[in-house]
Amino acid sequence: MAVIARLDVEIALADGRQSPAALAIQRGVRRLFAGLGACSLAEVTLASGRRADVMALHPDGGITIVEIKSCLADFRADRKWETYRDYCDRLFFAVDADFPCEILPDGVGLIAADRFGAAMVRDAPLHPLAGARRKAVTLRFARAAALRLHALADPDGAAFPE
Repeated sequence: MAVIARLDVEIALADGRQSPAALAIQRGVRRLFAGLGACSLAEVTLASGRRADVMALHPDGGITIVEIKSCLADFRADRKWETYRDYCDRLFFAVDADFPCEILPDGVGLIAADRFGAAMVRDAPLHPLAGARRKAVTLRFARAAALRLHALADPDGAAFPE
């Protein structure tokens, strides 16, 4: 006999660095990927020590990273996104409807999002990961997901770094 438990809990990983606008975009992006059959995590720490705003793992094993830009100043102040290509097959920016999209580079995909959903405006070029890197990124994704689920099921349990 199988038992299926459903938790009606919305979990938003917010550590104080994300603005309400960024969290709204994040929610829409994650809904988009769920609709595409992918699972996603927010604020995933990469082997470089940087954190991807959203990482999605697709049914075919493909990995997408989404860099959220909640305003023009956020985009202008941050160039770390260029290093994310080393950890994904596709890289996207996600912005809201008011963002001046013409300033975003052409070699990156574009998603328009709000708290209710998102749409791909421009697909991202494919740059497949090498097998060893794909395995390492996928394992990091899986561990982060499992640790977060453990923290939800047992908030007083041992804490492990992602």
